[in-house]
Amino acid sequence: MEKDQNQTSEKNSPGESEKEEFIENNSEKKSEDNVDVESKEKNQNPEDQILELEDKLARTFAEMENQRRRFEKEKEEAYEYGGFAFAKEALNLIDNLERSKQVLQNDESLKDSDALKKMLEHFDIIYKDLLSVFSKNNIKPIESLNKKLDPNFHQAMMEIEDDQKEPGTIVQEIQKGFTIKDRLLRPSLVGVSKISEKKDKNMKENVENLKEK
Repeated sequence: MEKDQNQTSEKNSPGESEKEEFIENNSEKKSEDNVDVESKEKNQNPEDQILELEDKLARTFAEMENQRRRFEKEKEEAYEYGGFAFAKEALNLIDNLERSKQVLQNDESLKDSDALKKMLEHFDIIYKDLLSVFSKNNIKPIESLNKKLDPNFHQAMMEIEDDQKEPGTIVQEIQKGFTIKDRLLRPSLVGVSKISEKKDKNMKENVENLKEK
């Protein structure tokens, strides 16, 4: 029995010895790495060590400064544009006021009546007050009529034939646009002029005639 136990222990011993060797090798490598780092630090002269520390400090301060600037920018934007979503929703007041005014103006039963005139006067007062409140908060309407179409502020919804205006000129404002400080709150929805088909046809005919000559 003792011989059998000795034989089994001898069979298992190679695996255990391999593990022990692996652990020993790793510990030796770690100690060698630590020795290398320590030796490098020892080999560095004081001036090099100081330069390395100064470089690390400079990098740390630069990172801190970048973080501070990012924080200041986010803080400033939050202060200046924090009411952006609220301002955008508030524009619905202007839209509803305009729609209500149009409905009243198109009502045949109220046409040319004193009641209609008084209501429209009140609507105009409310409209001007709203624009005044918006203006105090740096919310301003975009000028559109008779201006050239600017994709940064205008969105063309239709083309209207008009030979009196240069093509691409805004001749109708469907919905007023607004800006808040230097940002677009919403674009103006507009109709732009285009050359009438008759005039366009005549121009093409003239060009063809000139080519023939």
